[in-house]
Amino acid sequence: MSVFRYDHRSQKNYISPAGGDRTSDISSSKFFFDVRATSAALVFVLLVFIVNPSWVSGKEDDQPIDSNPKSPVASWHIQADDISFDKDTEQYIGKGNVSITRNGTKLTADFVRFDQKTRKVFAIGNVTMTAGEDTLTGNRLEMDLEAETGTIYDGSVFFKKNHYYIKGEKIKKVGKKTYTAQKASITTCDGDNPVWKLTGRNAKVTLQGYGTITNAVMWTKNIPVFYSPLMVFPVKLQRQSGLLTPQFTLSDRKGAEYTQPFFWAINESSDATFYLDHMELRGEKMGLEYRYILSDRSKGTLMFDFLDDKKVDDGTGDSSSKWGFEDDRFLRPNHDRYWFRSKHDQVLPFDFTAKLDLDIVSDQDYLHEFRIGYTGFERTRDYFEQNFGRGIDDYDDTTRLNRLNFERRWEKSSLNTDFLWYDDVIHRTLTPEKPNKTLQRLPFIGFDVSKNQLFDTPFYFEMDSGYNHFYREEGLRGHRIDLHPRFSLPFSVKTYFTLEPSVGLRETVYQIDEFEDRNTEKDKIQNREIYDTNVNLSTEIYNIFSIKGKGIDKVKHSIRPQVSYSFIPEKDQDDLPRFDGLDRIGKRNILSYSIINTFTSRTPEPTEKEDGTTDYSYNEFLRLELSQSYDINEANDKDKAEKKPFSDIKADLDFELTKFLYFEADTIWSPYESDLLSSRVELNLSDKRGDKLFL
Repeated sequence: MSVFRYDHRSQKNYISPAGGDRTSDISSSKFFFDVRATSAALVFVLLVFIVNPSWVSGKEDDQPIDSNPKSPVASWHIQADDISFDKDTEQYIGKGNVSITRNGTKLTADFVRFDQKTRKVFAIGNVTMTAGEDTLTGNRLEMDLEAETGTIYDGSVFFKKNHYYIKGEKIKKVGKKTYTAQKASITTCDGDNPVWKLTGRNAKVTLQGYGTITNAVMWTKNIPVFYSPLMVFPVKLQRQSGLLTPQFTLSDRKGAEYTQPFFWAINESSDATFYLDHMELRGEKMGLEYRYILSDRSKGTLMFDFLDDKKVDDGTGDSSSKWGFEDDRFLRPNHDRYWFRSKHDQVLPFDFTAKLDLDIVSDQDYLHEFRIGYTGFERTRDYFEQNFGRGIDDYDDTTRLNRLNFERRWEKSSLNTDFLWYDDVIHRTLTPEKPNKTLQRLPFIGFDVSKNQLFDTPFYFEMDSGYNHFYREEGLRGHRIDLHPRFSLPFSVKTYFTLEPSVGLRETVYQIDEFEDRNTEKDKIQNREIYDTNVNLSTEIYNIFSIKGKGIDKVKHSIRPQVSYSFIPEKDQDDLPRFDGLDRIGKRNILSYSIINTFTSRTPEPTEKEDGTTDYSYNEFLRLELSQSYDINEANDKDKAEKKPFSDIKADLDFELTKFLYFEADTIWSPYESDLLSSRVELNLSDKRGDKLFL
């Protein structure tokens, strides 16, 4: 196949046979051609030049269309099923599968007219323009490629880095970073029906700046949830150093309070935020947050706040009522107040991971005082839970956990080593001269085996085990090894029900370094053996529905009734040391029952496997569980006047409406009070970019 190309800058023709390119100058009238080309094709090409020398046409062409050969900027290239060039108007016209490219920018459409002199382009039909990772699509495009301004009709602009969409009936690019849109829609979610979107009559968006939208409506799926005649919102696709939105509050304890954060984008893998918190009655509180990422799974954050407080709770006058807290019987005489907290995740060799949690506060009142705000307890807790998957002790807990953890996971087992230091804030700040009796675990080593088949037998095995070294400055100290293997024998009676009896054996060994009473004559090595049994009985009723959903072809509805019985005998453990709750295991004789409803969808994968079969993905999108238990021991207790063997009835609901919209609720009802004791409803919204909203 021969391809004809024309370079308007050099006035050269190219005829490209299968073996490679050959070149010649028009003035020399020399042409090189594929000997396999027919003479009729050569005559046709010559006639085009003779009859109409102002037009050049080609099929599947790839032509440089830059009229300035000395320009250091790369040329634009055009390809199409049919290309025409008019010398008089200096315009290229491409029809059918048109593509115009330069470096990382590409425009495709069904029809394109390109003005070589003005660098303006007009495109119609299936218009798509990509620049790097950003994409512009629509039905019609008018653009000045040199000025990088133009208009797209019935289109959208997508910025991949932060997964940001701007859609509209008419979108104009009026500057390097500024867009306007009529009948606009803005979102960070994919699809025609996103989890959330912001719509309005007219929008103006400046990247790395702010956007405005008139007659703004905030939508959750197809439900409008908020309206404003004018809305202003940030449009930050990249991190930038600068001042962030301040906070202003007014209270009796702090007076007028103004907090100004400053964000510092240090580099691609770290940043920091500085806080100046001016409190009229308390002084200036300084804050710092430093965030860093070392690799995909290694990262950390540290936060520190300091305040030279003008007010103290020293018990004089009305200081306790003004600057203390009613539920706190301890004074707070210190002026220097601070809170340091940090979390770090680290990947180690041999598939080990490490986690470090630090939480050190100046006094027992600090987290009461600063629960909300940019550097407050609630924001810190939420940030750690969202970014590290673990939170911090509650604001009213005066013993704060500091932890170093090493973990190694295998397919069916895991090894954990914890160094746990509990910081008793009240002892450290108010009675440091007294011995610290806070119990520390230095270290705890746990080895757990998940449930798996025991060789080729019908039995299954699982185990929890742990070693603790309990340390305190004064009081009971020692070591404890606890082993708790469990053996089970699950079996099914045809398809009617499944029965699983199991028995657990617990062996606990103590070595005491120091008793509470140093003069005690108890043995320093003690042990305990105890067993427990469980029986689980369940069945399942289900139906599978064929549906014509978007991607989903079947839905399975399952109803699973379940009854379980648990028994632990009574055991005298009074002579054993008592470090924590594991040292006293109470008797148990409980019958529990529940019914679980689940809905699971099946979605075919888009591509078939080599053998012609199809893979499927499954998603349990709805789960409703009702449960209650009956305490047989309490029912048989003759010494108890008022017996309440039935537990509260609990209902749990988890509903994943979409991948980015999740609903969960739980409620507890008392059968004796015939009243609702508690209920909780939570709606979680998220998007691909990682933005989350909790309601």
